[in-house]
Amino acid sequence: MASETPQRIVIAGGGAAGYFAAITCAEACARNNTDVEITLLEAAPQPLAKVRISGGGRCNVTRACFDTRELVKGYPRGGRELLGAFHRWQPRDTIEWFESRGVPLITQPDLRMFPAADTSQAIIDCLQHAAARTGVKVRTKCGLTNAVASAAPRSFNLALSTGETLPCDRLLIATGGGAKSGATLAIAEKLGHTIEAPVPSLFTFNIDDPRLRDLAGFAVPCAATAIPDSTPKLRETGPMIITHWGLSGPAILKISAWGARELHARNYHFPLTVNWLGPITTEQARATLAATRASHARRQITTSNPFALSSRLWERLAAAANIPAATTWANLSKTQLAALAAQCTACEFTVTGKSTNKDEFVTCGGVRLGEVDFKTMQSRVCPGLYFAGEVLDIDGITGGYNFQAAWTTGRLAGLAMAEN
Repeated sequence: MASETPQRIVIAGGGAAGYFAAITCAEACARNNTDVEITLLEAAPQPLAKVRISGGGRCNVTRACFDTRELVKGYPRGGRELLGAFHRWQPRDTIEWFESRGVPLITQPDLRMFPAADTSQAIIDCLQHAAARTGVKVRTKCGLTNAVASAAPRSFNLALSTGETLPCDRLLIATGGGAKSGATLAIAEKLGHTIEAPVPSLFTFNIDDPRLRDLAGFAVPCAATAIPDSTPKLRETGPMIITHWGLSGPAILKISAWGARELHARNYHFPLTVNWLGPITTEQARATLAATRASHARRQITTSNPFALSSRLWERLAAAANIPAATTWANLSKTQLAALAAQCTACEFTVTGKSTNKDEFVTCGGVRLGEVDFKTMQSRVCPGLYFAGEVLDIDGITGGYNFQAAWTTGRLAGLAMAEN
């Protein structure tokens, strides 16, 4: 039988985690015949903004990785805590949830998963329809500015950006990465939580180097990157793209995530080595170049490329190895050959800054994970307070990891709020 006074649950943050928590909680309360009022607060004019722009407007919903121990390897921070959480809700569950609501997903060769409709709007529509169907009240242009624990156990009095006050029996903070430096972390801190300082993760590298100029848009399918003086040494592999400002792509974004704190401490000035040939070592490159010199002696080096590199990039690397444009393979010295092999496999750059990747904005830092129960996502220091999504000190590399963490933590928080 429904109670006379409905439970009042407020969720701050109208992103992936907040919506998923609200829908989960509403559906669970309906199954339990629990009378509840669920209000979702979003400070921006439109909710789910990050869902809309992610993956170039396609939304990388999750990752086709169903081994939870493999899955957690994609989280520079939070993997250990998420291991148990993923046993309760993992990518397979996410896929089934969306597909059961008419949104089939497709898997890319790199295991990223997108809606078959190839647009993030399919995910947005699904979440908004589910929230409306379950009675979740969504308020936009209405952010949370303060929360004070009230005299009643596990309840709060909230201050909103509209000037209103709002009492609630449960509070979930699910604000995204952009709010980590704002009011919500200050609220969590006032309620007793320790905040790990937020710094950017998943960013591109600013490099001003003649080898890259006027090559914006050129892509390499598999490059290997390394920051040689990092501790421990940071290394990543994957696709890479030359941009107007330097380098981007998964090989760069992943290394930026793992090195987020160290690179921030260095003010984003550090050396970077790039192997344009991916798995091919310098010695293997030397052998290939020597074989090419023997078999194509009369050809010009700049027009005879033995590797799968764009002709213009190959010309730049040859020039950097002090090889004149008209040089033939027969006239390539041992010193020049060694220099060209090094340019191809151990190309040295100086990074002088960072830029936000246009499709991602992720920060590391947030609420300290040891202060949250990852079975329920409830605070260990403030009963009735819950967390989900990027407000926690959790962040993943590119490829669907961050959204999966949002779905999982939102799901667990939603179920727990419905039961308590």
